[in-house]
Amino acid sequence: MTTPTAVGSLAPHREFSQEEIEAGRTAYALDREHVFHSWSAQETLAPMTVLDAEGSWIWDGEGSPLLDLTSQLIYTNAGHRHPRIVQAVRDQAEKLCTVAPQHANDARSEAARLIAERLPADISHVFFTAGGADANEHAVRMARHHTGRRKVLSAYRSYHGGSQLAVNLTGDPRRIPNEEDAGVVHFLPAYTYRSYFAPEGQKDAWTEQDEAQAALAHLKQVLELERPSSAAAIILEAIPGTAGIYLPPAGYLEGVRQLCDEHGIVMILDEVMAGFGRSGKWFAHQHYEVEPDIVTFAKGVNSGYVPMGGVAMDDAIYSSFAEQAYPGGLTYSGHPLAAAAAVATIRAMAEEEMVENAARLGEHVIGPKLQQIRENHPSVGDVRGTGAFWAVELVQDRATREPLAPYGQTHEVMGRIVAACKERGVLPFVNMNRIHVCPPLNIAEEEITFGLDVLDEVLALADEHAA
Repeated sequence: MTTPTAVGSLAPHREFSQEEIEAGRTAYALDREHVFHSWSAQETLAPMTVLDAEGSWIWDGEGSPLLDLTSQLIYTNAGHRHPRIVQAVRDQAEKLCTVAPQHANDARSEAARLIAERLPADISHVFFTAGGADANEHAVRMARHHTGRRKVLSAYRSYHGGSQLAVNLTGDPRRIPNEEDAGVVHFLPAYTYRSYFAPEGQKDAWTEQDEAQAALAHLKQVLELERPSSAAAIILEAIPGTAGIYLPPAGYLEGVRQLCDEHGIVMILDEVMAGFGRSGKWFAHQHYEVEPDIVTFAKGVNSGYVPMGGVAMDDAIYSSFAEQAYPGGLTYSGHPLAAAAAVATIRAMAEEEMVENAARLGEHVIGPKLQQIRENHPSVGDVRGTGAFWAVELVQDRATREPLAPYGQTHEVMGRIVAACKERGVLPFVNMNRIHVCPPLNIAEEEITFGLDVLDEVLALADEHAA
């Protein structure tokens, strides 16, 4: 069993006074009395208190260190309390804390330049939002005004945000209690491991090429049935995140691009989770030969230190609003503190080679270790990912690929896996029948190795439920 000594030798040294511990307990009590949490039944919650965070580590309410394999909600790409980002926010606060979005300021201008610099040459304009959901909302609004059409096509097994249009774009079960007529049509995604298109009995022989061709044929049929001339946009996560970190098969995104070009449809790639180095490239779509019309982003753009998202658009989309006002805006668009954090994050990521580190760890450490974990555990049906963006999919039966629980549900053993990880000094990310391995991009090799060793150990709990 992994020992506390192993944790202590890796985590930064931090001691908490009894006063700090008591303050954390007070915070917990006040939380339970006053705070309403997202996606939760309020009376069943027992949230973990976090007293501090640094690098790839957080400390819980009792002062115990935990390796953060979640990057929180997969956004602390530069780790916790990075000194350059903290100093940038401090300096900006002393210079210009806030300003209305109609005014220019140097932090926002530089953030926009640095973002555009990492995208295709004709994507040179950025509209800033407060997060990923409203980035996707505004991307769709832009596409609708640009094309004069209303329908938007989005994949099942996707997540695009919790606001009203964004949650209707979303293709996972969280959409269902919030559904309305939002002009959204869903289609089946390209997901090789759980293919909707592979004939029964042929899943093991089904290739990525087969999946790409079949998924594109399906999307083409949906478009024909919905009438292509009514479609404003197709929105896809460049690599679906919360929905399972399943990489699009080679040729799929390129085929979607071709369909969009053929019918004058705007291609929106949601890079909210996969962008800013998470996949081992600045943007996940750069793994493919495809240039979107719109890229949405948030999370890793400034490691989540101050809320920020955005819509980066190509010249054609921009031109629709060059002489005619764009009918939308946000009070905190390009907030100076968020923009300063973005500038510092992007510069630190570039100069400290965090994207390259993520790519290296994915190829040489995380990927090989997860393949070994799959060999060790009959409960592991599939492992997949790239960079610092990986999923471990748990099953009852490898042969049939039956998940531990039906889609949209979570087996009770997942809670025990989380508890066992935390007992050993690791904070995991769990969704349905999957464990996601998404550490900060600058995590040290010995840290991620420790985290994966703990995961290897606790998956014995899942094996009890596997054939």
